[in-house]
Amino acid sequence: MKNFRFFNIVVGWITFLTAAVVYILTIEPTASFWDCGEFIASAYRLEVGHPPGAPFFMILGRFFTLFSGSPANAARMVNILSALASAFTILFLFWTITHFVRKIVIKADKDYNLGNIITIIGSGLVGALAYTFSDTFWFSAAEAEVYATSSLFTAVVFWAILKWENECDKKYSNRWIILIAYLIGLSIGVHLLNLLAIPAIVFVYYFKKYPVTKKGVFYALVISGVLLGSIMYILIPGIVKVASWFDLLFVNGFGLPFNSGAIFYVAVLIALIVWGIKYTERNGKIVFNTIILGVTVILIGYSSYAMIVIRSSADPPMDQNNPDNVFDLLYYLNREQYGDRPLIYGHTFDAPMVDNKQTKPVYIKKDGRYVVADYKIEVEYDKRFTTLFPRMYSPDQSHVNEYKKWTNLTGDEIPVNTGRGQAEKRIKPSFGDNLAFFFKYQVGHMYLRYFMWNFSGRQNDIQGHGNVLKGNWISGISFIDDARLGDQSQVPEHLKNNPARNKYYMLPLILGLIGLLFHYKKHKYDFIIVLMLYILTGLAIVVYLNQYPLQPRERDYAFAGSFYAFSIWLGLGVAGLIDALSKKVPKVVSAVLVTAVTLVLVPGIMASENWDDHDRSGRYTARDLAYNYLNSCEENAILFTNGDNDTFPLWYAQEVEGIRTDIKVCNLSYLRAAWYIDQMSRKSYESDPLPFSLTHEKYHKGNRDILPIYDRIGQAVDVKDVMDFIASDDPKTKIKSPFVANETLNYIPTKTFKLDINADDIIEKGIVGEKYRERIVDEMEWSFGQRYLYKDGLMLLDMLATNNWERPIYWAMTVSSSKYFNLQKYFKVDGLTYQLVPVESGSERFYSGEVDSEVMYDNIMNKFRWGGIEENDIYFDEDNIRMFSNLRSSFGR
Repeated sequence: MKNFRFFNIVVGWITFLTAAVVYILTIEPTASFWDCGEFIASAYRLEVGHPPGAPFFMILGRFFTLFSGSPANAARMVNILSALASAFTILFLFWTITHFVRKIVIKADKDYNLGNIITIIGSGLVGALAYTFSDTFWFSAAEAEVYATSSLFTAVVFWAILKWENECDKKYSNRWIILIAYLIGLSIGVHLLNLLAIPAIVFVYYFKKYPVTKKGVFYALVISGVLLGSIMYILIPGIVKVASWFDLLFVNGFGLPFNSGAIFYVAVLIALIVWGIKYTERNGKIVFNTIILGVTVILIGYSSYAMIVIRSSADPPMDQNNPDNVFDLLYYLNREQYGDRPLIYGHTFDAPMVDNKQTKPVYIKKDGRYVVADYKIEVEYDKRFTTLFPRMYSPDQSHVNEYKKWTNLTGDEIPVNTGRGQAEKRIKPSFGDNLAFFFKYQVGHMYLRYFMWNFSGRQNDIQGHGNVLKGNWISGISFIDDARLGDQSQVPEHLKNNPARNKYYMLPLILGLIGLLFHYKKHKYDFIIVLMLYILTGLAIVVYLNQYPLQPRERDYAFAGSFYAFSIWLGLGVAGLIDALSKKVPKVVSAVLVTAVTLVLVPGIMASENWDDHDRSGRYTARDLAYNYLNSCEENAILFTNGDNDTFPLWYAQEVEGIRTDIKVCNLSYLRAAWYIDQMSRKSYESDPLPFSLTHEKYHKGNRDILPIYDRIGQAVDVKDVMDFIASDDPKTKIKSPFVANETLNYIPTKTFKLDINADDIIEKGIVGEKYRERIVDEMEWSFGQRYLYKDGLMLLDMLATNNWERPIYWAMTVSSSKYFNLQKYFKVDGLTYQLVPVESGSERFYSGEVDSEVMYDNIMNKFRWGGIEENDIYFDEDNIRMFSNLRSSFGR
């Protein structure tokens, strides 16, 4: 027994060190694309990131950045946080596997012989190292995202319940339950994925404490569902929701300051908890005492969200949703800006909208009170187009086309009155159609494909939407791959040589399936526990996410928990092979042989195949592209961006490394939100506020969110006059709302706008050089070309009317043309940006704007950085290639 404990601990830590060294060697030395730049910036300066936030991750990240030495190394330190969290996940996976294998092979102390010890340790080593080198987990381990830390919490809470299982009959065994509750509370401040381990934890408790019956299993399922639902839908939002009731009473009823009611509520809650703990302890109510302690430590962990409110109250440069009060915090926690999707019952993609119903009030702060600024709108759809388990719900035409591609749509045609005396036929997908899309796309393409990437092989790193040449799984076994994807010998060379073309020959999958069957045969209850973890972190997420087609990026990171669970079975597969072989050869020989062979054939092959496309060392592309965007702009510029990859790296560059902080980076997709307009209206570092004339009262939530455009004047109108008209609260400047009954709203009385230009003024302010004097127009004239103008377009109009060319205005090249607002004929290309100038550009096929050759040459040859693309041994995935293609396009012009 002592020998086993020694080897279990030592080999576990060796596994940890192996993973830690691998991950630290392969991390990206700076920010990566997608959310990483935002997470690093929020950690480094303790700012407020996108909903629902990750405050505990932010605190951990801030701690790691304290050891960075300089701002340029801050990103590396947050990446090391992910690397170490991932390595600790591997450590706890090793100990989890050895726990399950030990329960199978050790029945009494006499069974701790050398053969069995090698079997247990070998199983843990192979399973843990296989997960170490798996595609999805390794990817998350090398960047500053929350998923590595989230995986650690899942691994620790699952390991902790197994430790409780070993000590459940001891006096203080409930300490493990309290620890689990505390870790769950902390994990809320990282990612909610960790809560999905709760059903498996409940079943460990049930199988250990109660006789197993069908009724008992049912009750355990119900209890686990209630616990999971209670934390997700009652405790997390409920604590803040009740706080909002108190705050509304204290502020509006008693005239006290904002958040006073919330503070009183927290004080009362603490007092009740203390009383409950003392009462149950005094009266020997052990179960109730444990429950109260469990809820208490969950709340202590959850209290990391206080950091969000505290930092938001300081109005930092990045303050998403501005959750400085309980109402905005509740909006932030519920991710309401992202909208809803139907899950169990709801509308299908062709469903006509019947009504917009006003539901809950939306409160804003005004004159020391909370006032109702708007009401949340709930869309009511034609009930004839609603169905059970709606998987095909997005009305976006590109999504509808994909629905038809993935299914043989056999739905019913239903006549719909268009309101103009005509009827049209619309399609309602059948329940079978929805199931077909669920199994073919949501399960098959968006889960099983990722599963096979990790345990069979990956075709390449090009995002796939069903194309046989892009992003599929492969095996490396010719007849299997040829049958699924066509003759692989005919694949183009550049795809054959893609670094992410990884072949495992299905060996990890086969070993995992052997372990699954072995586990079921040898210990059904433990098999059910791992199965619960696998289903809840895999297929249950598929159902919950209800993803529409054409996702903007691959989503395999969401399912890392299920790959973790399968890796447990992969480790058990080693024990299964040893068990079979030991019937013919001595146990020690079979254990050594199987462990050595599987170590080479599974984690060995996975490491060899995956290293080249998971090694990000030496890659600075995201940071340097951000540098290039910013340095394509003149001093004190305004730069419009739109997506994650042209915004978050720029935030990182400014907030962390202090690059070009004179530029105001404005994300147009956020500019529809009042909180973001407020943020843009404040000075940050050397960047002045955006030149808005509209006050908060004019654009707050629910006010001027959408403006119909009616051409009542019939000619171009100066933007300043248009803004005066829009800003007016005179009833004559409003019309009946076409969206909500009995309401009026502002509108725009012209579809064409103009802006008078003074050429001398333009040249004096340096907007364009003297060489453009003859081409400067007397007035700029344009039309938005749409029926409605949203708040982002309204604020752009306001800027054009107010800026008076005091600050140069740019669009990042990656911004969608739909966000140019038909101003592209006045674009000048200076590098990776389009500058708005009062000069009509010459038309150029496939491109917007006219190139300023002198400025472009100077930027590209003298200012731009290349992020490592000049090195031959740096790996560039699809995101990097796509983003750097803009540089190639600039060179070509």
